Amino acid sequence: MACIRKWRGKWVVDWYDDSKKRHIEQVDPSTREQAEKRLAEIVRAGKMAVTNQTFKQYGDWWLENCARDEIKESTYEEYSSVLKRHLYPTFGPKLMSKIKRKDVRQLIALKRKAGLSRSTIRNILAPMRGMYNQAIDDEELQYNPAANVGRINKRRKHDGGNWAVKETKKLNTLAKPEVSKFLKTTLEHMPHYYSAMLCAFRSGVREGELIALKPIDVDFNGRFIEVRRTFYRGRITPPKGNESRRVDMSLQLTNELHNLIEKQKTDALTRELQKPLVEQRKPEEVINGVMEGWLFTTPTNTQLDPSNLRKTFHALLTKTELRRIRFHDIRHTYATLLIQQGESLAYVKDQLGHSSIQITVDTYGHLVPGGNRQAVDRLDDVLTTEPEDEEDRNKNGNISETDEADEAQLADLVARPEGFEPPTLRSEV
Repeated sequence: MACIRKWRGKWVVDWYDDSKKRHIEQVDPSTREQAEKRLAEIVRAGKMAVTNQTFKQYGDWWLENCARDEIKESTYEEYSSVLKRHLYPTFGPKLMSKIKRKDVRQLIALKRKAGLSRSTIRNILAPMRGMYNQAIDDEELQYNPAANVGRINKRRKHDGGNWAVKETKKLNTLAKPEVSKFLKTTLEHMPHYYSAMLCAFRSGVREGELIALKPIDVDFNGRFIEVRRTFYRGRITPPKGNESRRVDMSLQLTNELHNLIEKQKTDALTRELQKPLVEQRKPEEVINGVMEGWLFTTPTNTQLDPSNLRKTFHALLTKTELRRIRFHDIRHTYATLLIQQGESLAYVKDQLGHSSIQITVDTYGHLVPGGNRQAVDRLDDVLTTEPEDEEDRNKNGNISETDEADEAQLADLVARPEGFEPPTLRSEV
């Protein structure tokens, strides 16, 4: 239903869309002729062709013809799984044009009752939004029932009359002494995996990114690692976000990887010399083969497998008498230690390769409450008068030179395994 009329002295088009939402649209210039022209456009749009495909028919077409070329392989597989497990059972036989916002609301309520989290429900609706956006772009539909569902999928404020308090997600990380102890155990009992474990703890790269690293990705002059690819379900794919990134290396990691690559070159040349003379390649070809090979391998010189890498990691945790954590928690440990030594969340974001600073803040922001107190303390430096002498300063509870000396002496007493800590603060994480 649509009409033109005057509203507050100006010509407007008063109309309802298919979702029964009312629109009062002013026209410019404010004339009856312009209003009639706009009304004709709305009427024509209302008569545009509407797809007669079912949700499943359009979903299968969209997945293969639109989504596959636009998203990562891993995201494609997740979308395919979500459609089959969650969306097709509910919307599959229905016509795309007959699914309303009410149906989406009911789906959200159903998934909530099943105990799924808000983020999981949001991921379930992601391919559905993509399907309808594509249909709108192709002028087959006019609105998206899955758009802007944040208000519907919002966190419930209370449950059964009791107000729910949002709790900060706890990170299961290792402390710095535990990391040093773990690396020492690795070097003593599984030295072949020491370089890989050190790289994980000193760079924070994801498990798949660690497995997919090559010697050519390591820049010793700039002291960084270029993350160009990842290992996912037996395949090499672009890294998360489809963008490469540079991760700074500590001095300790730089030296370790330099020694590892030099050893790989020496071993490769040695093996080549053991071949018959007619089968031997040029040294340059051998070196190029090493640089294009995998940086971290198994003891039999094959590519690392995620499952076996995790088993090795857990076996080393047991050997070190540390609690069991996930391999991904190494990444959280890296970020936590960076923040504890005063690095900014912006730097942590760049190192971890987060697509948005909001992800970094949501995950690690609670670890830097002291930074807020330092900010307000700086206001005191401006607005208050400082004590006249050092004695008054100490009486007012500030740290004295003696306290600072005691802290420095205490730090020197902390036991550190020899050879496991880099010479600078930056390289200690």
